[in-house]
Amino acid sequence: MRKQTWLSKIMLFFNIVLTVLTFLAYSLPFLAPKAFPFLSVLTLLLPFFLMLNFFFFVYWLLQLKRYVLISGMVLLFGITFINRFYKFSETNLPKEDSDFTLMSYNVRLFNLYGWLPKDDVPDQILKLIQEKKPNILCLQEFSPNDAVNASDYKYSYEKLYGGKNKYGQAIYSNYKIINKGEITFPNSSNNVIFADIVKEKDTLRVYSMHLQSIKISTDIEDKIDEAKSKFIYRRLSKAFTEQQVQAELIKEHYDTCSFPKIICGDLNNSAFSYVYRTIKGDMVDAFEEAGCGFGKSYNFKYYPARIDYILVENTIKVKQYKSLDTFFQSDHFPQIARFSISN
Repeated sequence: MRKQTWLSKIMLFFNIVLTVLTFLAYSLPFLAPKAFPFLSVLTLLLPFFLMLNFFFFVYWLLQLKRYVLISGMVLLFGITFINRFYKFSETNLPKEDSDFTLMSYNVRLFNLYGWLPKDDVPDQILKLIQEKKPNILCLQEFSPNDAVNASDYKYSYEKLYGGKNKYGQAIYSNYKIINKGEITFPNSSNNVIFADIVKEKDTLRVYSMHLQSIKISTDIEDKIDEAKSKFIYRRLSKAFTEQQVQAELIKEHYDTCSFPKIICGDLNNSAFSYVYRTIKGDMVDAFEEAGCGFGKSYNFKYYPARIDYILVENTIKVKQYKSLDTFFQSDHFPQIARFSISN
C-alpha cells in the first residue's frame, strides 16, 4: 500500500473536521436555539459546508482514494438540504383563468431614511407592482408613502406603529378580505399580520411575517476582527433564540385555522434552521417546488442568502415562482408566485 503524502494527511484531517461540522449542522433544524444558541449559527454555514464537501468529493475522486466515500456519504445524507439551497430547473405550468398570484416584498420603508443613494425608490416599486399586478400583495417593513398608490386594490389591511414616521406591514388584495388580525411578539417590534381572503368559493388565510432581525450589515467590506466576530456571534445567537419563540407562536396560531394557508415574508433565517422547520411544518416551499437557481432574496455580498419565503399548504398548487434578484430597490428582493387551488 502506497504511503500517504503529507498533503493527503492534511486534507483528510480537514475533511473529517468538515464531516463532523456538517452532520452537526444537519441536526440543528431539530434542536431548539434556546438550548443551543452557540450552535445555531452553524445553520448559516451549511451551504458552505456542502460546497466544501463537494470539493473534497471531487478531490478524492481524482486521487482515486477511498476517502471519496466520506464526502459522498455526507452529500447523500444532505440531498434534501441541497434542494433548499439550489434548484437546477424551474417549473412554469400553463396559466388558467382560476390561477392567482401573490407577491411578497420587504420594502425597507421605501428607502425612507435614504439607505440607497436614489430618490425614486417608491416610484420604482410602484412601477413593479403595476407591471406584475399580483392579486395579493404582502409588504413587510411598510411605511405609508404618497408615491406608492395602492388604489388598484379594493381590499387592504395595514397594521402600523410609531409616531411621525409610521412603519409596519400591509396586505392588499383583489379579493374580498372578510377577517384580519395580528400575531404580536413579546418584547419585539416585529410581528405577523394575516387576512382571510375569499376567492370565488374558497377562503384562504394569508400570513405576512417579519421575524426578529439579526441586524447584520449587508456590506462586509470592513475588516472583521476578533471583537467584531464575537459581537456578531452573540447577536446572531440572541436573534435566533427570539425567533424560536416567534416561530412557535406562528405555528400555534395557524394550527387553529381550518382554511388553506399561505405564509410569506421575511423569516430572517435560513432554510436550514429550526425556525424555518417549525413554521414550514408540512407546507410546501414555493422555491423548492417551482424555483430555479439560488432563490436569492436578500442582498448580502458574496453569499446568495434566502431568508424570505412563500410557503403554502398542499391544497394550493405552486405553478410558478420567481425571486426578482435584479430589482435593487431594497435590501431584499421581491418574490412572486402563481398558484391554483386544488378542489
